[in-house]
Amino acid sequence: MSEFICRLGTPSGEIVTRIVEAAAADEARSQLEREGFRVFNISNAAGGIASVLPFGNSGKKARVKQADFLLFNQQLSALLRAGIPVLQSISLLKARSGSSNLRDVLADVEEKIKSGVPLSDAFEAQGIFPKIYTASLLAGEKSGALDDVLLRYVDYLRRSVGIARKLRGALAYPAFLLVAAAGMIAFLTLYIIPRMSNLFSALNSQRGLPTVTVLVIGLSNVVVGNIWWLLPLLVVGGAGLYIWLRTYRGRLMLNRLLLKVPVAGPLIRNMATSQLSRSLSTLLSGGITVPDSWEIASEALNNVELRLRSQAVTPMIREGRGFTEALQQTNWLPELALDMIGIGEKSGSLREMLDEVAAFYDAESEVRLEQLTTLLEPVILLIMAAVVVVILLAIYLPIIQMISSGPMSGR
Repeated sequence: MSEFICRLGTPSGEIVTRIVEAAAADEARSQLEREGFRVFNISNAAGGIASVLPFGNSGKKARVKQADFLLFNQQLSALLRAGIPVLQSISLLKARSGSSNLRDVLADVEEKIKSGVPLSDAFEAQGIFPKIYTASLLAGEKSGALDDVLLRYVDYLRRSVGIARKLRGALAYPAFLLVAAAGMIAFLTLYIIPRMSNLFSALNSQRGLPTVTVLVIGLSNVVVGNIWWLLPLLVVGGAGLYIWLRTYRGRLMLNRLLLKVPVAGPLIRNMATSQLSRSLSTLLSGGITVPDSWEIASEALNNVELRLRSQAVTPMIREGRGFTEALQQTNWLPELALDMIGIGEKSGSLREMLDEVAAFYDAESEVRLEQLTTLLEPVILLIMAAVVVVILLAIYLPIIQMISSGPMSGR
């Protein structure tokens, strides 16, 4: 049985999203229609364990690195603007690509084009490219301006790559601090304290040890004495958590939790607003309709919870409701973004306004990201310092007590 994400219309007129278990998508659709629902969309939740294990994707092509994909599209756009036909451009780029994965993909794309398959269908058949990319290619083919559409997609991809790099760079130092703190605490607990145990035992026979020393020694003895089953337990638990977080339900719960974190939640919303606005602008510039553009752009959102909230918008637009009015039902887009989009919709400059929204929330995301890293670093340092101070107090307090109560203490 597989899990499917289903966007449904209820008999009362509400739009809901449900997860249904069925052997196939057609069976899920039939089951829901028998229950009285109107089925708008069904997509595979990819929630099984096989989908998150390395051998679960053996039938799929290896993914192309984002940097290689960006370079390929830049070169393809330049070749098309120079008047070189699509097939010849693909052949040239295949021969010059430094990525073996990309060469394999382009070889398959080239064969499909030779057999009469359109460029957009050839890339979509690979199963590894985002929907926004194949939709942009289709729009470019229909409008006869494939080079212009590709150029705009390259700009979109370049900005997305830049934001991802900034995010990784900003979180690298806090991650390093966490690893360093864990290593230092493990070294003190597993190596230093056990070697001080004999001295502490001798002192304990003469006078009582400080409470902090008793607690730290007890914890260290428990860890050292059970390390051979605690370590495998941690490894298995970590692997299980990783696999669960790769499932649909795991990602959904994690994403919901992250949205509630004080600083991280607004940052995620701002980044999602920027991504969504830029995706919409890119698709609309290619001539794709607003409902189709929203459906494709919302599916590209990384946060599963925000994606689910956004999926109810497309049916409302198709039913004739205003775009901005439908967006308000998502209940996560910032008020300022809704106001700006509403002005763009009324003035007939929706695509230009979406670019402004994306640029504004890019800048806002950078400010939020700086706030997050500024907050994380001292918090991690304080926690690390507090743990180290407790361990050092546990080691040195008995020694200080022994010195202070020795034969020289009365002089």
